[in-house]
Amino acid sequence: MSENAVTPVETTNAPPEADKARYDQLVEQIRSHRDAYYQEDAPLISDVEYDALFHELQRLEAQYPILAGQDSPTQEVGGEVSAAFASVTHASRMYSLEDVFSLDELNAWLERAQVNAQRLHPQTPVKWLCEVKIDGLALNLTYREGKLVRAATRGDGTTGEDVTHNALTISDIPQELSGSGWPAEFEVRGEVFIATDDFNAYNETLIAQGKAPLANPRNAAAGSLRQKDPEQTAKRPLRMFVHGLGRSRDFEMTEQSEAYELMRDWGLPVSPYGRVVDTIAEAKDYIAEHGEKRHDLIHDIDGIVIKVNDLATQEQLGYTSRVPRWAVAYKYPPEEVHTKLLDIQVQVGRTGRVTPFGVMEPVLVAGSTVARATLHNQEVVKAKNVKIGDTIILRKAGDVIPEIVGPVLPLREGNTELRDFVMPTECPSCGQPLAPAKEGDVDIRCLNAESCPAQLTERVAYLGGRSALDIEALGYEAAAALTSGPGEDPATQGGVILPAGPGPLHNESQLFNLKDKLEELGEVKVWREKRVKGEGTGKFELVPYFYSKATAKKPSAPTRSTLKLLDELEKAKDNPLWRVLVALSIRHVGPNASRAIATRYGSMDALLEVLDSGSAVAELSEIDSVGSIIAEALVDWFKVDWHREIVSAWQAAGVKMKDEQDENITKNLENLAIVVTGTLENYSRDTAKEAIIVRGGKATGSVSKKTDFLVAGESAGSKLDKAQSLGVPVLDEAGFGVLLDQGPDAAREVALAAPTEG
Repeated sequence: MSENAVTPVETTNAPPEADKARYDQLVEQIRSHRDAYYQEDAPLISDVEYDALFHELQRLEAQYPILAGQDSPTQEVGGEVSAAFASVTHASRMYSLEDVFSLDELNAWLERAQVNAQRLHPQTPVKWLCEVKIDGLALNLTYREGKLVRAATRGDGTTGEDVTHNALTISDIPQELSGSGWPAEFEVRGEVFIATDDFNAYNETLIAQGKAPLANPRNAAAGSLRQKDPEQTAKRPLRMFVHGLGRSRDFEMTEQSEAYELMRDWGLPVSPYGRVVDTIAEAKDYIAEHGEKRHDLIHDIDGIVIKVNDLATQEQLGYTSRVPRWAVAYKYPPEEVHTKLLDIQVQVGRTGRVTPFGVMEPVLVAGSTVARATLHNQEVVKAKNVKIGDTIILRKAGDVIPEIVGPVLPLREGNTELRDFVMPTECPSCGQPLAPAKEGDVDIRCLNAESCPAQLTERVAYLGGRSALDIEALGYEAAAALTSGPGEDPATQGGVILPAGPGPLHNESQLFNLKDKLEELGEVKVWREKRVKGEGTGKFELVPYFYSKATAKKPSAPTRSTLKLLDELEKAKDNPLWRVLVALSIRHVGPNASRAIATRYGSMDALLEVLDSGSAVAELSEIDSVGSIIAEALVDWFKVDWHREIVSAWQAAGVKMKDEQDENITKNLENLAIVVTGTLENYSRDTAKEAIIVRGGKATGSVSKKTDFLVAGESAGSKLDKAQSLGVPVLDEAGFGVLLDQGPDAAREVALAAPTEG
């Protein structure tokens, strides 16, 4: 929960009654929300909504200083101490941090701090300690003669809660320090958190048990540490990183980063992400770098903390009543917000899977407006305990698909309009019964794959995608138009408005013969919502999109969009075999498996010969990146007559079903796992993978101890960091050429040296 400073714009006038009333209302709201956040670990509003309230309060106090008293929330740290725990008075006060939300605000703060620091020490350049801001619970540890004697929450900054027994269950926290040279008594400040992977795994366990998952790592960590029973705390995967010092005896050093090194030597858990930089520009680079890889870190972060590294300067700059003048927190755009769940609907995927999704009041999160989010299946809906009409927690981490985390339970009280979601028993697209594909499956499917319009639309859209035939003109709207056809009554599937009625494409087998249906194609329309001018901001009309206004009165004439699609379909006939296999929408058979199969057999005829043999599953299972599940799915798919007809029709239409094999390429990368990341000048990601696979190597997507080489182009990011930490040989583009031409031994000789610690 963050709080932002405001530049004073004072006035001597008394506040108008309306502003005074609003001020009182804000104070009451903020206190209520602080109590929910700090005491109950169950916030009623998102951080961004709280920040807006707090900022508004600060603006009123800046404009009317007479309103601000010592009991104002702007002068306080954290929340009250719970009566459920014994209270502890901290030896030295724990503070909050001043938050900034833009680079301009950050720049102003850093320049001001730099001027003040250099005024105190003109001959000493200011160095900045940059750290990631863990989204967890602040904890104060007290060590006496090297032994942990107390652990307490921050509380109101002066008085916290004694949670020593619970803290003893956290394996990261040493009960006795190692090494030597530690002070006789000192306080260590840090953050308790749950690592992202641990949190996801724990929630999967809860869902499997039919229990509601935890809302988010921060609330889960706070609630876990404040359990009355330490045995319950021990069941949660809590961790801790330390990030500061309180009062200490005999603790002499000059820089906070130096203190971190000492604490690491004593066995205290120090974050691996801290860095000392010399300039404001480098601090901004640190923010940009970790903004890009924030989802690859051990834990959730909501920003970056930047501190003056010199301890003497910190002491001289001092504190306000609430925050230090030597540290600031830059907050990234919020990735978790609250909104209202208006409805839960279902959509039918390309393999028949019927997926519930939430329809929400549109809300801005992680830089984009979100109005829909998947709920995966009916068991997840039940486990998440969401009801139609709930205020929900919505999370969107970067480019990750938006996720409904769960309801804001305290807001349910008294709401009589909530409704339970009921999974339909019939397909909303074709009306056929829904059922699991096989006994024990959680997912419900429409088994009418051949005739279900929704499945056909999804399959056609998928085969036009970048991972399949890569047909730019065949996006979702075009696929919907081709399979649904013209009509006046719009229907919805997956949130895209579609016209009713059959389209010119009744089956994928007809895709490469669309040129024979020019008259029908001229009538194809895709309807899109367009804002009505002069009617306010909330009204829309349906307008035709797929054909141009110039041909709107002559629907039988093929449009430029239609001609472009036909041209791209003709070019798509020359795709490599692996892309054709992906385009067939065989369950479980994605790009990696398709590449491996195409490399092994080289042609569709050779693959069909294996599939028609009695040993197909056993033979296919031996191929790297395939295995028994994919092998069985491939065999089952080709047993269906209408599936075979698609392959035959494409082949008859001129789709290339055989790859040209270069007999001069040696299999010099057999059994090697190679990861390609970043941007290469002479290779796309696909051509780089193909170059690896054709030489017998495995083009994998993640770095591990089993990775043999990492090929790093520009903007390599976190995979490069991980490879260097594991000692994986790293190749630039020139080194990649050596690997391909001369093999692994020669490549290891030109591998890039790992950076030394500075």
